[in-house]
Amino acid sequence: MEKYTKSVEIRWSDLDPNFHLRHSVYYDWGAYIRVCFLHDHGLTSKVMHQHHIGPILLREEALFKREIMYGDHIVMSLQLLKCKHNLSRWSMQHEVWKNGDTLSAIITVDGAWLDTQLRKITVPPDSFIRAFEQLPRSEHFEWLD
Repeated sequence: MEKYTKSVEIRWSDLDPNFHLRHSVYYDWGAYIRVCFLHDHGLTSKVMHQHHIGPILLREEALFKREIMYGDHIVMSLQLLKCKHNLSRWSMQHEVWKNGDTLSAIITVDGAWLDTQLRKITVPPDSFIRAFEQLPRSEHFEWLD
């Protein structure tokens, strides 16, 4: 799989006083596409709850390149940038494209898997690893030590 993409819809409430997309909406879309990927690959909230494991973000950063206005058609992609061999920590990148040809933003997140009982970063079980292996990798993907 080269890229995992989803279309997202701009709502009137997503706009700021300048009539373009509020900065926080980009982050909401990033969370949405990450959860969609996990769900589409069998890691539903029910499965995560059963294993007492969930994803957490350690850092989230956006580079805003072109403004997005109400009525623009938006497609967002998801790729793995970096990952520890045991998949306990990872970095992902999203590209936000408007109208099929304009890169509007790049969102980068660093995350990990959290044991929700111990409240500590953990190595995910094999079923999580198999799902995560389906995540498209960036052309600059690298393994972390």
